[in-house]
Amino acid sequence: MIAKLAWKNIWFKPLNTILSVILLTSSVAIITTLVLVEKQFEEKFSSNIDGVDLVMGAQGSPLQLILSSVYQVDSPTGNISYDSAKVWMQHPFVQKAIPLAFGDNYRGYKILGTTPDYLEKYGAKIAEGNLFEKNFEVLIGSDIAKKLSLKIGDEFFGSHGDAAEGEVHDHYGYKVVGIAKPTGKVVDNLILCTIPSVWQMHGGHEEAENPAHGEEGHVHVEGEEHHEEADMTLDEPGMEITAVLLKFRNKMGIVTWPRIIAQNTKMQVASPAIEVNRLFSLFGIGISALQYLAYGIMLISGISIFIALYNTLKERENEFALMRVNGAKRLQLLKVVMIESLLLCVVGFIFGTILGRVGLSMLSNSAEEDFKMSFNPYEFIWEKEGTLFLLTIFVGFIAALIPAVKAYNLNISKTLANA
Repeated sequence: MIAKLAWKNIWFKPLNTILSVILLTSSVAIITTLVLVEKQFEEKFSSNIDGVDLVMGAQGSPLQLILSSVYQVDSPTGNISYDSAKVWMQHPFVQKAIPLAFGDNYRGYKILGTTPDYLEKYGAKIAEGNLFEKNFEVLIGSDIAKKLSLKIGDEFFGSHGDAAEGEVHDHYGYKVVGIAKPTGKVVDNLILCTIPSVWQMHGGHEEAENPAHGEEGHVHVEGEEHHEEADMTLDEPGMEITAVLLKFRNKMGIVTWPRIIAQNTKMQVASPAIEVNRLFSLFGIGISALQYLAYGIMLISGISIFIALYNTLKERENEFALMRVNGAKRLQLLKVVMIESLLLCVVGFIFGTILGRVGLSMLSNSAEEDFKMSFNPYEFIWEKEGTLFLLTIFVGFIAALIPAVKAYNLNISKTLANA
């Protein structure tokens, strides 16, 4: 009965109620979206660097090297000599070395030349078909198979560079021989083939048309010899790759190699852990700023609820006095005011949770289009979202405290005498 009366009372002045709900909804939506993005962003980035101690590549920005080679979300820093890289890949300190050769793309999805160890590193299993063995055979990620409706036996032509609308390479076609199972990692959005496939695709063809092509991190052939008829192999001399993912037998290599490689070669090695932590620190500043903004909006919504209840209380003093005359207790009046405020907070929290997930879904669509990275709007982080719910209820409780106490201490005789 009290809850029903409180629900009707909050709509006594609908504009005040709507304003309070909008403010609460906005703050809860922002915080919910940030909580989900932060958690899923960190999980995705952390899971993709498992098993990678260092990344070796061309000199340039270490963060750019990590983003391009591990997460496939940036342009490479350039190319390195495969012959030079092999010397370090076969070093006794190295437990596993996975070479990467960036090719082109198919409808915006990167074509990456690598070895079967790349799949093993991400724990990717084959759902259909087989692993690539010959040049221009490809294994596609699960997301690509769904979005592009590709199946075993399909053939396609890659486009130059990273842009989907780049020049089509129609002198060699790729054939789908396998589809990987979903992993939730970067491999789901990649087209994998042998490294010689990338070399053969760009064997003098791109270099002749665009001498700066290699500077963008796409593999090309040094010299003027072309191998367009016979299939190329990993034993070809003078070839280039983009980067190497390294896992060491002990931590000595992780500590010493950055200095050794920089001093003795034209390459660099970067630590994914260090660069990702640096990225998280920069990312965290923006997250914190937006969270402070959301908490500020929540504070304003609390003040709005307080003003609405306090002003409404003055207009309803006669009503409360009549309720007391008809047998209502002081505690019941206090409960009515408290429940009004808490109902507003619950409604605002529910709408905010829904709006936050709608916003995350839109953000996910944009991120997937630009970076091939998606977020799950249906995930619930019970601990943090539960804390947010309690905080919302606390704001409503504090906002209603003074009006509720004022209703509790209402002087019946004085109020009716002045009516």
